[in-house]
Amino acid sequence: MSDPLFDDLCKLSAGPVARVLTQHNVTLQTKLDAPAGATAAAILEELHGKGAQLDMMQVLAHTLPPREAAWWACLAAREMGAETRAVSVAEGWVRQPGFDTRLAAREALDSAKQDDDTAFCAMAACFADGTMGPGEFDDHPAPPGAVGAAVYGMLLIALFADETAVATRGSLFLKRGLDIARGGNGQIEPNSD
Repeated sequence: MSDPLFDDLCKLSAGPVARVLTQHNVTLQTKLDAPAGATAAAILEELHGKGAQLDMMQVLAHTLPPREAAWWACLAAREMGAETRAVSVAEGWVRQPGFDTRLAAREALDSAKQDDDTAFCAMAACFADGTMGPGEFDDHPAPPGAVGAAVYGMLLIALFADETAVATRGSLFLKRGLDIARGGNGQIEPNSD
């Protein structure tokens, strides 16, 4: 019997997750028992049963569509109190995807300070169409899985930004990611159940 927590994940990539993870050069830390053709929902449910939160985040980051994944990264950045240009322009692209908002994301990525971890949000928006960005960057493909890697990077940074809140943030981030995967907006409050 499947867990209803993993029902109706309509936004996730269809087909075998193993294919997506292989194409994106992602290796999970948890050994899976599911067959190679298992869907994202089946893999997430198995990982949940094994307490593998980080691998669950990795799967979601790589199987959500770029727009939804970038939004999830922005929510994580905001959870750490980030108020940066990188987050703002990524949110702008999520609300209104297009050339101008991706160009703003590329510019924010290029001008981000080296210690601005929220640049991962701009990176996710910038690489969303599979290229290094709009305009002169359009002819250059983004690395495989670049959006998922950027989103996962932002999640990890936000997760470990407060060592005392790792467990609660991990649970919150997964609830938000699963809500987005169901077509929701992911705006779940930290203390909601």
